[in-house]
Amino acid sequence: MFLEKDHKNSERAGWIEVICGSMFSGKTEELIRRLNRARIAKQKVEIFKPAIDTRYDEEKVVSHDAKSVSSTPVESASQILFYAAEFEVVGIDEAQFFDNELVSVCNQLADQGKRVVVAGLDMDFLGKPFGPIPSLLATAEYVTKVHAICMRCGSLASYSHRTAQEEKLVLLGEMDSYEPLCRRCFFEARKMHAGK
Repeated sequence: MFLEKDHKNSERAGWIEVICGSMFSGKTEELIRRLNRARIAKQKVEIFKPAIDTRYDEEKVVSHDAKSVSSTPVESASQILFYAAEFEVVGIDEAQFFDNELVSVCNQLADQGKRVVVAGLDMDFLGKPFGPIPSLLATAEYVTKVHAICMRCGSLASYSHRTAQEEKLVLLGEMDSYEPLCRRCFFEARKMHAGK
């Protein structure tokens, strides 16, 4: 005979939600909003971020509009499995900085009946799919793509154009290094950059 609690946990269905878009599109703000609502519902919530992301704070997840929430920085996606055992809702910010192991971790958490909310850039500064996000988009039950405003023409922006003269894939930065652009302005900017 199963204990009632064990029966409930075995029946609870988990899922993955992905919030993606360009820089300055409100991904982290939306992640924080969803996790705060889960806390209001008295659910056990924890948020994780890659330890390399120290732009605003070493431990807190902070949105561009200065909303923040305490988090657990981790060196690898596999650490999330260890720390998330007791939580019902698991948030993961800046997911593009993890390797593809994150996809397996998120699916394992969802298989355990947890709600997994992931936020990250879907494209890198070259406009190419970024890290584990494409695979997460394919396996997630819910996908939300948010948009910034193009800094050059005011249209909806989906691209993160790097203004800093640096070619390495991961470059932590803010408005001093990146600007959100629409498709037309992004490709014009890339052509100008290639011509230099």
